[in-house]
Amino acid sequence: MVTLALGSLGGGFATGDLTVLTDHEIFRRARRIRRPRRYRQALSTASAGSLTPGDYVVHLEHGIGVYRGIETITVARGATIEVAVLEYEGGDRLNVPLYRLDQVEQYRTAVDDGDGAPPRLNRLGGKRWRRQRARTEAAIQRMAAELLELYARRSLTGGYAYPPDTRWQRELESSFLYEDTPDQRTAAEEAKRDMELPRPMDRLMVGDVGYGKTEVAVRAAFKAVQASKQVAVLAPTTILAEQHGRTFGDRLADYPVNIEVLSRFRTTAEQRVVTRRLREGTVDVVIGTHRLLSPDVTFRDLGLLVVDEEHRFGVRHKERLKALRLEVDVLTLTATPIPRTLHLALAGLRDLTMIQTPPRDRSPVLTFIEPWDDELLVEAMARELDRGGQVFFVHNRIETIYTVAERVRRMAPRAHLAVAHGKMRERDLDGVMRQFVAGGVDVLVSTMIVESGLDVPNANTMIVHNAQQFGLAQLYQLRGRVGRGHRRAYCYLVVPDAVDPGAEERLKVLEHHTELGSGYRIALRDLELRGAGNLLGKEQSGHAHAVGFDLYMRWLNDAVRALKGEGVLTEHPPADVTLDGPAHLPDVYVPDEDAKLDFYRRLACAGQLGEIAALREELRDRFGPLPDEADRLLVASELRALGARLGLQSIVVRGDDARLRFRADAAPRLLRLTAALDEVQFAADVRQTVPLALRLRRLGGMAMGAGLVRALSAAASDA
Repeated sequence: MVTLALGSLGGGFATGDLTVLTDHEIFRRARRIRRPRRYRQALSTASAGSLTPGDYVVHLEHGIGVYRGIETITVARGATIEVAVLEYEGGDRLNVPLYRLDQVEQYRTAVDDGDGAPPRLNRLGGKRWRRQRARTEAAIQRMAAELLELYARRSLTGGYAYPPDTRWQRELESSFLYEDTPDQRTAAEEAKRDMELPRPMDRLMVGDVGYGKTEVAVRAAFKAVQASKQVAVLAPTTILAEQHGRTFGDRLADYPVNIEVLSRFRTTAEQRVVTRRLREGTVDVVIGTHRLLSPDVTFRDLGLLVVDEEHRFGVRHKERLKALRLEVDVLTLTATPIPRTLHLALAGLRDLTMIQTPPRDRSPVLTFIEPWDDELLVEAMARELDRGGQVFFVHNRIETIYTVAERVRRMAPRAHLAVAHGKMRERDLDGVMRQFVAGGVDVLVSTMIVESGLDVPNANTMIVHNAQQFGLAQLYQLRGRVGRGHRRAYCYLVVPDAVDPGAEERLKVLEHHTELGSGYRIALRDLELRGAGNLLGKEQSGHAHAVGFDLYMRWLNDAVRALKGEGVLTEHPPADVTLDGPAHLPDVYVPDEDAKLDFYRRLACAGQLGEIAALREELRDRFGPLPDEADRLLVASELRALGARLGLQSIVVRGDDARLRFRADAAPRLLRLTAALDEVQFAADVRQTVPLALRLRRLGGMAMGAGLVRALSAAASDA
């Protein structure tokens, strides 16, 4: 009798002469069966810049001041609101209602290398801030125009429109041995959608180390190859180029795709053959270092350029990349985008894709800043080796690397240790790396050459010697070499007893941001530390230092939107709204001040009723039913937004009575407004015709605030 059963196997089995292996056992990839779960998103970046008393802030109208905290004040007839207290030169204080927190930005700029002098405060009503604001806005206008001209040339250039996905494309994507994360799936769809448009793609993909950016690049490359286009994958290091070569080769092995690697690991004769085949068009995908940008490397029909970690290339190479952007589709991958690249993306001048959902079973890397301690390092390496793992030991000075390696050998005498650095013979270096990847080396003492590309899931302890000498992006990339599997990973940043303030700041940032998906926040922090400055020049400082990075970015975004013809949605500023009773978030309802400030800022930026409704639902979901004070706050926000659309200057509500005053330049449709008020049982009397002022009385129906929202919303729908 034959029995047919459907199910899933946790592993292979043997019976008689028959042995059955799963695909994960054949490819030696661990598969852990888990119940379906929701992906945990990385922490929001919206509240990364929370305010604490004593922080420097910038008010759009009054300039640089000091934030002193939140206070509750009474405005009229018992109505209370919460305000942010700002202190200016001479001790003058300004109370900013938290519902207008969009007028305030945190002052952040480059770290001062000297005495760390604080910024000079402005005087309330003074002229110095107005002059500085005018100079900065004029400079931003000029810069934005130049940037738009540069990127408009790319947008206007006709590109190749790729056909929709084929059956092979779907087969390749379904053969991925791991489950796509939601962000990874979205990133792949956005890249392919860009390729199908008749203009060159220029997309920046930001994702933490090991979050699946390479797989997205493989899928985009395969789409290009199926359209008979060539693909170039540009990597900053030879090690990363070799790693990409193995990854692309494994993923595309079942398809007629010719893949070559062009790096210093290849002999001159081998490189000559590859360049000839590229000209002839017999190579579909070429993966290499900056060697690909050499004048002797030409393509028969290049369609897609994938750039991994663009900030690692020099100015001359970037000029070549800039020229290619006008001709072919470009997909840039990065874990920590440099300030200039990130700034362009945030300013809307490049398409930006974020990959923030971590792969399953990924754990944050525990990071420690410690002085050199033999006992600590012995214990760290022994713990990793005892669980069958491997260790990275990074020492970035070739002159002393063998001395340090000998010291490490004495601390781990039973481990198989190897040394790797950039001045080794190509064959020797390649051999060491292959041994480490295969598990034949327990401890790898190396320079920064392992910063990018080396994928060793079994190596989950990293020790970085003299970590204070590395940049923030370098340290983050190094730490990304560990923690790529399901094991807990550790990173030890070994520093001397005395560290300069700038290095200490970088190390603290890395120690603080250990949670999954922190690469984007580290890039933002790197942007704060180094300053934004003039994007078209070599310097990384400028007007952003005078007004603060956040305000500089805000004005740049406004300038770009204006030049693109994307004006402000409302014709008038928000209306002044006074309700009968307190309108704020009580401390007993939202006890955390950072969460409160974040919510107020988002509410201040919400100009549509749908956005305010979403914030109402979020409050209810996070903190429970809304108290009366919070409900009034949201009603007031809705009335401000509606007042801006209708041209209202002020709205005052007192019990069952309300006063509406329109702006002098508004043109209200009185018949439509009167009909809307009648529907909610409000009687309207005209108290003044120019500018129009109305008195409303509630005859019945819903409460005054809710009724006004409903009536003004109906009037605004036809406005």
